[in-house]
Parts: sequence; C-alpha cells; structure tokens
Amino acid sequence: MKTNTRLPQVTFQTRVRDEIVGGPNPFRWQEMTTADYFAGKRVVLFSLPGAFTPTCSTYQLPGFEKGFPEFAAKGIDEIYCLSVNDSFVMNQWAKAQGLENVKVIPDGSGEFTRRMGMLVRKDNLGFGLRSWRYACIVNDGVIEAWFEEPGLMDNCPDDPYGVSSPENVMAWLSQVEAA
Repeated sequence: MKTNTRLPQVTFQTRVRDEIVGGPNPFRWQEMTTADYFAGKRVVLFSLPGAFTPTCSTYQLPGFEKGFPEFAAKGIDEIYCLSVNDSFVMNQWAKAQGLENVKVIPDGSGEFTRRMGMLVRKDNLGFGLRSWRYACIVNDGVIEAWFEEPGLMDNCPDDPYGVSSPENVMAWLSQVEAA
C-alpha cells in the first residue's frame, strides 16, 4: 500500500534529559524532524493506539525491545515506537517498560499519523484521535515494507494485532534475506 513512498516531513516535540536544567525534572524541549529520525538509516517503525494500553505494553513493544539484536543482525539500525501521545507520556512509558533498545517518538498532535493516513477516532474508548496499529521498514525515509492491521476504521470495536507484530516483521526480513 505505502511501499516506496517517502515518510511525511514533520517536526516532533520531544523532551530530552539535560542535567544543565537541574532540579527534579531535568528535561528540556527539543524539536526532532522526520529527517533526524530516519535519514541515512534502515529502521523499523511501529505505531500503536496508545502508551500504557494492554496489547501495546504486553506484546508489541516488549517483542520489539527483546528482538532488537535479531533485527540488528538483519540490517536494522533503529526501532522506533510512535504513538499519538505527548512526549511526557511516551517518556514515562519508555521508563516503565525499561526500554534500552526501542526509542519512542511522540506524535502528540497526530500530524505525522494523519499524514500517514493512519489517524482514527477511538472515541468509543475515550481516547479521541489515535493511530491505527501498523509497522513498516523504512530505508532512508522511504517505506520499504508495510504491515497494517486489517479493518482500518474509526471507533473499531476491537484492536486487531498480528500483522504488525515483531514476529511478522522479522519473518519478512528473513524472507528478503533468503531471496
């Protein structure tokens, strides 16, 4: 579907640790662009409905975190987890998950997700606008492979998961390597 298309160019509002700030919350705002994250790298990007939610916290994020060495062996430089959550939420979720390998990208305004065509309403869960669950392999800002959960719709009554799983993305990488 989106294979061979360039990622949308947006600016993400992130919070980064900076000891110069001092105090109990030594973080400062830092703008990061699509190019900052993706230029010159081959990465796995996966996006999900929300930080701290069951499927995301139990399966998808931990699976990519644990599988990072295998992904790196297949030529993946970074793994990014994106959600329509602000930087404060994403940073706390990364901390709660004990992330060492996966990096989080906050799409607080949903601009990147909207421009990807993946912004959906989840009012039925009290979430508002969120990302549909997907994963992709991005090579220097261009989508190499696309893994979208079926049934893209507003207020989906369930949360499909499988197509964008780390296991499925790894299976694709293994097939490409074997070809």
